[in-house]
Amino acid sequence: MNKVYSKIESINGSVITVRAKGVKLNELAEITTRFGRSLAEVNKIDGDLVSLQVFAGGRGVATNDQIRFLGHDMRVSFSENLLGRIFNGSAEPRDHGPSLTDNLVAIGGPSVNPSKRILPNRMMRTNIPMIDVFNTLVVSQKIPIFSISGEPYNQLLARIAMQAQADVIVLGGMGLKYDDYLYFKKTLEEGGALSKTVMFIHTAADPTVECMKIPDLSLAVAEQFALQGKDVLVLLTDMTNFADSMKEIAITQEQVPSNRGYPGDLYSQLASRYEKAVDFADQGSVTILAVTTMPGDDVTHPVPDNTGYITEGQFYLKGGHIEPFGSLSRLKQQVNSKTRKDHRALMDAMIRLYAQYKDTLEKKSMGFNMSAWDEKLLKYGAKFEEQMMDLSVNIPLEEALDNGWKILAECFEKQETGLKSELVEQFWPAD
Repeated sequence: MNKVYSKIESINGSVITVRAKGVKLNELAEITTRFGRSLAEVNKIDGDLVSLQVFAGGRGVATNDQIRFLGHDMRVSFSENLLGRIFNGSAEPRDHGPSLTDNLVAIGGPSVNPSKRILPNRMMRTNIPMIDVFNTLVVSQKIPIFSISGEPYNQLLARIAMQAQADVIVLGGMGLKYDDYLYFKKTLEEGGALSKTVMFIHTAADPTVECMKIPDLSLAVAEQFALQGKDVLVLLTDMTNFADSMKEIAITQEQVPSNRGYPGDLYSQLASRYEKAVDFADQGSVTILAVTTMPGDDVTHPVPDNTGYITEGQFYLKGGHIEPFGSLSRLKQQVNSKTRKDHRALMDAMIRLYAQYKDTLEKKSMGFNMSAWDEKLLKYGAKFEEQMMDLSVNIPLEEALDNGWKILAECFEKQETGLKSELVEQFWPAD
């Protein structure tokens, strides 16, 4: 039987305290105020003093308002009916559709037993050359997109959602501007991808505690789809907002702060989400691609710094491009030896020549004379940036590799590329 209490001991911001027995950490409660009802979650227990984080905030809460403990942690409905729907951080419909209450599953559970996993061995195609050719995304990989504010990371995620070779897309938005939320909705609708997408959206105007629920809701749903044999791609934006919400709530709880005010368990909180990436031995998979913004372009900031220890590489988004030197997919060697035999060699050669192009740009800016080789590199660099690095390029891997050979043929002689003779003979464009 659900317990009901009607005496609130204290109200501190969005945290209320009541005296109660028989409740547990993370249990949900419902608080009834004169403004309506709101969910609350138990976040601290000290003897019989129970602290709850009110989703709608503490404004309007009176000391005699009713609190009813629900006897369970937060849950989300799971079925095929989720596809094409949009929910908020309380798992309530944001798209004015019907509420879903059947087949409820708990969120925030443990990661999958390693004995149920297999080693990642399949490529997830995105039709973006800087990913497919140079830093291949692998099914069940967990990888962040490191970016500064102002970069088109939401546009990149929307592109990946439309183009990725996945059965289901789960999009989790944290702290989104309302315009960005509408952009995702409109882009996926017009691109025809909304029918295979589930969206959990927290906007900047929504309660802080809901922001923390977005990754858990997204990953719980993704795991259930994966257990049905589907390949699921989870797209999260922005994990720094998630960490900032954790910090805000930790300060309210008067926890001892750690590095730059973040709670001491920041690493384990991030890891528990990223470790949900999995390729099941006999079912589907969960792949996680999450944006992490770097305040002041500082990669030593606690959020990107901790993330780098957990994930399998990173994509650096800089100047509107995926940066070829800072980006790394630690699992790409698991799959790019099986795509096409020229893949690895071409990838290495093009990056090596692009690095030389960057050196030549520096020489040019300092007023050095340009040699014939420097002129070739300058031509090559411009073509590489236009045809490979531009995020609007949408072509399959094989076409991107062919384009790479064409760029080399337009700028260099065969012997200047450093590629093996047998590959040059097979793939060098005839004309």
